[in-house]
Amino acid sequence: MTDPDAPPHPTLLAVDLGLRTGLAVYGRDGRLLRYRSTRFPSVGALKCALPRVMDEAPAIAWLVCEGDQHLAAIWSKLADKRGARVLWTSAERWRTALLEPTERQDAERAKEAAGRLARRVIAQAGARRPTSLTHDVAEAILIGLWGLVEVGWIAEVPRDLRGRGR
Repeated sequence: MTDPDAPPHPTLLAVDLGLRTGLAVYGRDGRLLRYRSTRFPSVGALKCALPRVMDEAPAIAWLVCEGDQHLAAIWSKLADKRGARVLWTSAERWRTALLEPTERQDAERAKEAAGRLARRVIAQAGARRPTSLTHDVAEAILIGLWGLVEVGWIAEVPRDLRGRGR
């Protein structure tokens, strides 16, 4: 039986920043726990909703983000208040680590490859399969996968995901 007063296991929250935001939550074991997309009508709405959004990922130890720097500051401030460490990346950096050069030739190819690879991550985790997978969610899933290696929660991308976005 688990202790209801025990602290939750640490999580990594990966975010593809924007007013349309992709979110992915990973456990300390490197497994994708959940993912989703949300749309904020304005920066003000994002600021109001952000505490509830972050509450969906209990015990956030790491926030890994890519995207709009103005929005990044908003997320970072709340993460700092909650004791989470923050890691910023760029699309070029995580794409280089996870996608083949031919898949990174242009944004359209990179987004398609990200979608294919994200579906493989979802399947491997045994998470619910999406009826549709938006680019922001697919990219959040891969930002998180990249982040797991960067923060040392996993030593490397699992072998069965090394085939890249194919």
